[in-house]
Amino acid sequence: MSVGATSVTIPGDPGDSPGQGPGKDGGRPPRPWTTLWTTGLALLPLGLLAVASYLGRYVRPSADEWCFLPVVRDEGIWGLVEKFYVTDNGRIANGLLVGVYAKAPVAGHQWYAVVSGVLMLVLLWALTVYALRAAGRTAPRGVPLLAASMITAAFLFATPNTYKTFYWPAASVSHTLAPVLAAAAALPLLRYGAGSRRSRIIALAVVLVAGVFMGTLSEEASVVALVVLAVAVLFAPLLFAERIRRYVRVWALTGMAGVAIGTILLVTSPGSRNRRQRYDAETVSMLAPESLIASLRAYARILETILTTWEYVGVVAAGVLLGLLARRRAGHRPALMPCRPLLLTALGALTFLACGYLCTVITYPAFGERVVRTERTWNDYLLVYVLLLAGAGALIGRALRPHGDGDGFRARGRGGVVMALAAALCAVSVAGMAVPLYHLGHDMKVRAQKWDHQDRYLREQAASGARTAPYTPLSVGKMLEPFGDHGRKTWPANCVADYYHLDKVTYATRLP
Repeated sequence: MSVGATSVTIPGDPGDSPGQGPGKDGGRPPRPWTTLWTTGLALLPLGLLAVASYLGRYVRPSADEWCFLPVVRDEGIWGLVEKFYVTDNGRIANGLLVGVYAKAPVAGHQWYAVVSGVLMLVLLWALTVYALRAAGRTAPRGVPLLAASMITAAFLFATPNTYKTFYWPAASVSHTLAPVLAAAAALPLLRYGAGSRRSRIIALAVVLVAGVFMGTLSEEASVVALVVLAVAVLFAPLLFAERIRRYVRVWALTGMAGVAIGTILLVTSPGSRNRRQRYDAETVSMLAPESLIASLRAYARILETILTTWEYVGVVAAGVLLGLLARRRAGHRPALMPCRPLLLTALGALTFLACGYLCTVITYPAFGERVVRTERTWNDYLLVYVLLLAGAGALIGRALRPHGDGDGFRARGRGGVVMALAAALCAVSVAGMAVPLYHLGHDMKVRAQKWDHQDRYLREQAASGARTAPYTPLSVGKMLEPFGDHGRKTWPANCVADYYHLDKVTYATRLP
């Protein structure tokens, strides 16, 4: 494949007509310009992620975190892990991750966005690169980065509530970071799975440990993992080459066993029982017909929001560019079966729908109709949706590639128009996500200034010997604060008092 001032050459797929150029893979090697412009385009979503990470400096504790911070301060990280297991929800891994950032109270909240954002980008980038390799394809260096950065940006910023998705660490570790970590468990399989016996054992060990960890981190992410792994087991003959089919099934079953072990640890914990009783979920069966129907109605409303969020078009566009610019990998046997676009798209769509509905079913007893407004719980299966869009875009791009055309797409002709349109859609999508992020950043800055002022005041009151002090609720991104609903909801006022070493905080409508 070559990109120049006049033409872009894209080799055909296996089975295409011969005579595609002098390149050893059936086409011409890519020129540096391809990497340059695709990397330049990737700077748009990367810039959005960088700005969003910078805005993380305005994050301050709120909601549940008021209660986490005093525990970590007084009892350390393992004290919070014990509290989660015995009292709160049974999520051992969740308590561990929360304890890590809560160890540095305000600074931990501020750095969380940077660390988690970079981690998710790197993992999704690696998944893109190795998924291409498994498909027997390769692409210019900038293309996988573009696809991964668009996936990351859309996953984090196309959501109805970016604050709870990206900036609220307590929700992110359970519903945003969790599904990415689950997907990353496939990296050893994609990278080494078809290699030596030792590498296969390593891949099995990683997916087993990851499954146990996921089972004690997030119930919803565990459900998604089980559905995806079950699809891999059931449809392996349609998806994977015969030489690795048996091993992939063993790998998937090992992951499912890990998730099952972790889930058993969670649901049998005292904390999980306490949580079910707190939400009155013990008396409501999620499998009762009325609950299943109500969950279906709620899921339909959630889907209406997701499917009408136009910013996701940028992910499809990035996928189209990936499909257009990828070419056969010389001397590499694909691990996947020959491409069948309709089958893959239908299977991916059914997987997403099943994941979303099952996640709604297990959360409905706790949240009821509020599950439609609890956007953070959508993220566990939204990653599947975003990856599906990227894959569908890649299949579209592959279908648009010419077959048996020695010169490929002409930059002045159809190829140039398609790529220019895809690049424009990426740019428009990023712009669409940037506008609400700008407004959110302003709100976060205002809250941070007020929060810091009140923080200094409460510390001064405690230092002077006061046992009671007024507190003004400061909310952003629909976050809960003490004395919400005009003072009628006191939670978590007791935790705030504990954090500042006070006996009690009282409701105030104005900052001191």
